[in-house]
Amino acid sequence: MPRDTLTPEQIVRTAVELLDDEGLEGLNMRSLGKRLGAAATAVYWHVKNKDDLVLLAADRVWHEVELPALDAADWRGVATAMADRLHAMLVRHPWLVQAIGSHLLYGTGKARYDDHLLGVFETAGFPAQEADRAAGALVTYVLGNALGASAVTSLTRKVRRAGGDAEEQFKETLARAAQVAQPFPRLRARLDTAAATGHGDAPDGTYAAGLRALLEGLRPGGAES
Repeated sequence: MPRDTLTPEQIVRTAVELLDDEGLEGLNMRSLGKRLGAAATAVYWHVKNKDDLVLLAADRVWHEVELPALDAADWRGVATAMADRLHAMLVRHPWLVQAIGSHLLYGTGKARYDDHLLGVFETAGFPAQEADRAAGALVTYVLGNALGASAVTSLTRKVRRAGGDAEEQFKETLARAAQVAQPFPRLRARLDTAAATGHGDAPDGTYAAGLRALLEGLRPGGAES
């Protein structure tokens, strides 16, 4: 595909697809050009470098998060929807959690989300500084919960690139971790539960329970609500 037929929209859309398939480690101009059917040099006419491409891709996926209507009477319900939709987007695009830790990300997609989340708390009566803290706590909580899925995806790709069997390596690692846990009674008692069957997995309901506890602990001005 000649450079004059490429568009920024095509490049960013394809970059997101490549990132979803290969992660940050698999993104480079040559691989992207191959997917686009163009030379890597043609991509450089529209995007400065890989960091710029990650920035644009991140902004695109932030726009996927639908924003619920503000509702002062049910602000916790709205905040829950904001958290759940962000979490779902991060699980769809596990590379974004890595990018947040290694790139300075900004753009209209993230700004749109952040502004609306502040609105959730301000509409509920939180003063500006308290709204900032509440929004920061919610986003940090969601990112922390998405980290496990992102790490497993990244580790799986790393093992496969090295020619290994990711599932078998996870199984062997869990078996070694179970041996290490034997002297510790609370861990030992849980080894046969569902919580111990997956690498990086938390018990069912952990995310929802934690989010509920977080939001129940937030009150505008410390007042009952």
